Amino acid sequence: MTESRCPCTALRKASRRISRLYDMAIAESGLKGTQQAIVAEIARSGSIKVGTLAEKLVLDAGALAHALKPLEREGLIMQAVDKTDRRSRLVSLTPAGEAKLAETADLWKKAHDSFERAFGKEQTEALRKTLTLLVSDEFAILFEKAQAG
Repeated sequence: MTESRCPCTALRKASRRISRLYDMAIAESGLKGTQQAIVAEIARSGSIKVGTLAEKLVLDAGALAHALKPLEREGLIMQAVDKTDRRSRLVSLTPAGEAKLAETADLWKKAHDSFERAFGKEQTEALRKTLTLLVSDEFAILFEKAQAG
């Protein structure tokens, strides 16, 4: 049996594998890698609309809403109605969320350093640049044009 040549399949497989490795690396914090990424993005962004957060994370708003529930239940984030747009909700970190992010920082750095040592520093940087391109709006436009033409 031959391996699929589909880039979508390969990216999904790679994403699941790397996610599992990071999940194991930060397991003692009680967070999964996906949760840590959400908490870290909220920390970088400050109080942020849920829709904007979904865009930044390249997530469907419904999937993000589902992912936010356990973080809110654990007291790591809080949601409030946006006073400037009552249809929107703002999400922000609580002090417990800030503490949890600080707790995971060393574990996440160790996982990142391990990835870089295993994959190579230059390859890691090249991969990061490639992945940044793939999640960009510019690439989405190029893909859509290629589909049409």
